[in-house]
Parts: sequence; structure tokens; C-alpha cells
Amino acid sequence: MKEQLSEIKKVAEEHLKKAQSVDALEELRVKYLGKKGELTAILKGMGALSAEERPKIGALANEVREFLSNEIDQKKAEMAKILRDAKLKSEMIDITMPGKKQEIGNLHPLTKVLNEFTDAVIGMGFQIAEGPDVETDYYNFEALNIPKNHPARDTQDSFYIEDNIVLRTQTSPMQIRVMENTKPPIRVIAPGMVYRSDSVDATHSPIFHQIEGLVVDKGITMADLKGTLEALIKSIYGNDAVCRFRPHHFPFTEPSLEADRQCFSCGGKGCSVCKGEGWIEILGGGMVHPKVLKNCGIDPEIYSGFAFGIGLERLVMGRYGINDIRLFFENDVKFLKQF
Repeated sequence: MKEQLSEIKKVAEEHLKKAQSVDALEELRVKYLGKKGELTAILKGMGALSAEERPKIGALANEVREFLSNEIDQKKAEMAKILRDAKLKSEMIDITMPGKKQEIGNLHPLTKVLNEFTDAVIGMGFQIAEGPDVETDYYNFEALNIPKNHPARDTQDSFYIEDNIVLRTQTSPMQIRVMENTKPPIRVIAPGMVYRSDSVDATHSPIFHQIEGLVVDKGITMADLKGTLEALIKSIYGNDAVCRFRPHHFPFTEPSLEADRQCFSCGGKGCSVCKGEGWIEILGGGMVHPKVLKNCGIDPEIYSGFAFGIGLERLVMGRYGINDIRLFFENDVKFLKQF
């Protein structure tokens, strides 16, 4: 049995030298020191030894077991260190190298100016109203005093989902929804996407943004509208902005007006951007038509109000001197980074 123990130690040492992984070491532990291992088998047979041999063989067996256990643990620790050092080396960061530049996004020019406009009107006491892009014919046209077959529908030919369901051509439907559910005084703006069957050119697009404004209260006059619009125009373009108001017609306002800003591209001389006129229309508005107030359950004998609608794209074009509306939707990063 003494010879067996010596042989086990000798063979185990050779196997340990050849072991190249933690798994291989664990296999050796099981092979020699496990419940069914070679060393354990010898220890179980010690009952057949004489009383004189048993202590000697037991001491030798314990010595072999302790030797193998220590050798396996030591070699495992060495392998673990080698693996750890290799991992640290592979993950090492050279702090002297320049880091990777993190690109930070910025607001789209439309969003930027819309935020500025919103801040300005909130400072005047307005609230924000938002509504659906898909509207009924009633809210998009009829409630705004544009009945079926009215010629005003020709200029707002829309994308129809069904006979009486359209993609909204303006955010004015939100004015009706607000007046139906809110008692005066009312001060709201309704920003959002609108859709019209327009041909694409430098100043027109079938998809664009509009900001509708509405004020309803006792004693509201055209002077209130003009003063509000002048304040808003100057808040966007600066105090030296040149603008003009001229009479116009909208079915849902009476009297009505349009506001133009002197062309930012030619300074009023006439060019392709302003189509030779020297002015660019930026908004329309007027006093809310009495019939529209009645449609919403508001007595026009007691209350009056004004409304206006601004094309956000044209507002931004004038702000930054952009001469083509298509640039807003082409996702050219070089263009967008300028803002």
C-alpha cells in the first residue's frame, strides 16, 4: 500500500505539470481526492492493515492528500492570475490617447423658433392647445364658416381619408374645439402639422407647420389683434423688423387681414423668393366671425375675439434667411448643424 501511495503521488505530479486549465485541475482533484478517487479508495482499504501499519500508512496517505491538494490550489491560483493579467492587459486604456468625440445633437430650427414663439405667447397669458391631425369635415371646414362647395375650399384642397374625414389643412379646428368646451375669456395657441395638396417649390410644401392663435373676451377689437401681432413679429425678427398689414378675406374672420414681412432675401427689391413682390406673407388673421362664435355656443353680442394663423416654416425662413422651404425636410446634417 505504501508503494501504491508513492506511485499515486508520482503520477499525479506528472499530470499536474501537464494540466493547462482550471478545468483540467478540477478533473485531477476528482480523480485523486474525490469520493471515488484513487487516494480515497486506498484510505477505505486501511481496515485490512495491522494495528502497527495503519498509523504509518494513514500518515503517509494524509501527506499525499495534503500535497496534492496544495499543489492543485497553488496551480489554480497561478492560472487565475495569468488569466486576470491577460484580461487587464486587453482592457487597458491608454489615457494619453485622445478620446472619441461625443456628438451632441441640437434642436431643429423649426423646433427652436417654435419654442421661442411659445415662450413669447405664454408670457402674454396664452395656453397651448393640441389636437388630432386627422379631422372631420365639420371641424376643419363647416364650423369655420366654410360650407361644402364654398370656393375657399379650393385653396385648401386636402387629403381625404373618407368623404367627411380629412388630414387637417390648418390648426384652426382646435379653436372650435376649445370654444365648444371653454367659457370666455379664452387665450390659446394651437401649433401643429397641417396638410394641403400644394405643389412643392421654394415656399410651398404639402406638409408644413402652422400656429393658430385665438383670443375671445369682452371688448376685444382689431387694435388688440394688431398690437399682439406686432409684438410677436418683433419678438421673432427683432425690433427693427419691417412688416405691413393689408385687408384680406377669410370665411371665419370678419374683418380680416394678412401680415407681410419685408423680404429677407432682397430687402424689398423683389427676387425669386418673394416672387418679385418685395414682401413675404407670414400670417393671416382677423376678428372671429360672429357665425363662428354662434357655432360654438358663444354670444357674439356679448363677446368678440380675434384669431390668427402663422406658417412656422415661413417664420423660420425669415428668421435665418433661408430661401428654400425644402431644406427643412431633407435631413441634410450640414444644413441642420448651422442652428
